[in-house]
Amino acid sequence: MKNKILFVVSLLFGLMFINSGLNKIFQYMPMPKDMPENMVKLVEAFATITWLMPLIAVVEIIGGVLVIIPKYRALGALMILPVMVGILLTHIFNAPSGLPIALILTAVLTWIMIDNRAKYAALFR
Repeated sequence: MKNKILFVVSLLFGLMFINSGLNKIFQYMPMPKDMPENMVKLVEAFATITWLMPLIAVVEIIGGVLVIIPKYRALGALMILPVMVGILLTHIFNAPSGLPIALILTAVLTWIMIDNRAKYAALFR
C-alpha cells in the first residue's frame, strides 16, 4: 500500500515539475498580475542570465520524468533537490504566499529521498 501511495505522490510531484519546466520553455501560463515587487525584480534578474532558465527547465523536465519512474526515482530526486532548495528559499524570502505549496513539495521530495536512502549510502562513504 505504501508503494502505491508513494507512486501516486511521485507521479503528481513529477508532473508538477514537468509542467513547470515546459512552462519555462513555452510560456503557456501567464505570470500573475499581483506579484510582489521584489519577486518581479528577481524574475527580471534571472532573465538577464540567458542560459539559467533553460537549464532549470531541462533539469525540471528530466528530473520530473525520472521521479515518476520507480527505478530512477532516486536519481530524479537528486536532480530536483537544488531546484527545490531554490524554490523553498524564494518563497521564504520573496513570496511567502507560495510557501505552503513549497513546503508540501519539499516534504514529498524528502519522503522520496528517505525512501531511497539505501541508494544514496555509497555517496556518503
